[in-house]
Amino acid sequence: MTTDPPSRITTPFDAESTAAEVVAGIDLAGRRAVVTGASSGIGIETARALAGAGAEVTLAVRDVDAGERTAQDITGTTGSRRLSVARLDLADQRSVAEFVAGWEGPLHILINNAGVMYTPGLRSPEGWELQFATNHLGHFALATGLHPALAEADRARVVALTSVGHLRQGIRFDDINFRNGPFDTVLAYGQSKTATALFAVEANRRWAAQSITVNAVHPGAVLTNLSRYMRQEDLDKAAAQYTVKTPQQGAATSVLVATWPGLEGIGGRYFENCNEARPYREGEPGGVAPHALDPAAAERLWQVSLDMLSSATRP
Repeated sequence: MTTDPPSRITTPFDAESTAAEVVAGIDLAGRRAVVTGASSGIGIETARALAGAGAEVTLAVRDVDAGERTAQDITGTTGSRRLSVARLDLADQRSVAEFVAGWEGPLHILINNAGVMYTPGLRSPEGWELQFATNHLGHFALATGLHPALAEADRARVVALTSVGHLRQGIRFDDINFRNGPFDTVLAYGQSKTATALFAVEANRRWAAQSITVNAVHPGAVLTNLSRYMRQEDLDKAAAQYTVKTPQQGAATSVLVATWPGLEGIGGRYFENCNEARPYREGEPGGVAPHALDPAAAERLWQVSLDMLSSATRP
């Protein structure tokens, strides 16, 4: 591992590295992992890489049948039978609570991979804007609910998937759920991904003393079911603007941050292309905006999230 000013972490891997490459030679035997959204897209390849390295992996999915098919596929390619499937709908807090209640024993790796993007003004059962409810609040409730299991583990790691979309919008603390004025799905998505990055900042601050490290990861542009709400013209524009990765490449940064020995004790940071991101600069691809690493905003969002969860009611 090398660093360059100001202590930006770099690794031997890059945008073209795959999940299998970054985990090669790492022994995860005896480690337990949860991957949300593990029945499609980069979630499958994330779970496959962890299982292939010897981890016991729980696929946390909305569609249990799809999860079982994925588990069978992973067993077929890795030989691992240390796979289980559990239902988890991150948009529904009752589902999150049921998953947490059903977990027993330590948890070494939690990868908050699942997400939705550009949903057309939809809301969760609690009445929250769906992207914020799923991408942030669902994972927030999951991670805080599983905190005792993470604390019980030896050197647990949490990975929160964010996106370059965070550049479009910070947290709208005065109107998180877009109840005042017109709804903008792109800004709502950006807010949700800023929230996942800020979660990593504050969770790491709170939990580092228990040897739990939390980092945010941007997987890059990968054409998966996540893009199902995008118009074809927007898909074409994105393909022209970004280098599209395979699912195996898209999973690489998550797997690296979850397993690579060189990142031991490193937390509260934002990674992309298997390296810590540079500060965002206008006109340059990638990078992380200051508002996604702001400790004051992270602390405020944590309290707002607790308040939203505690006052959740169904319409």
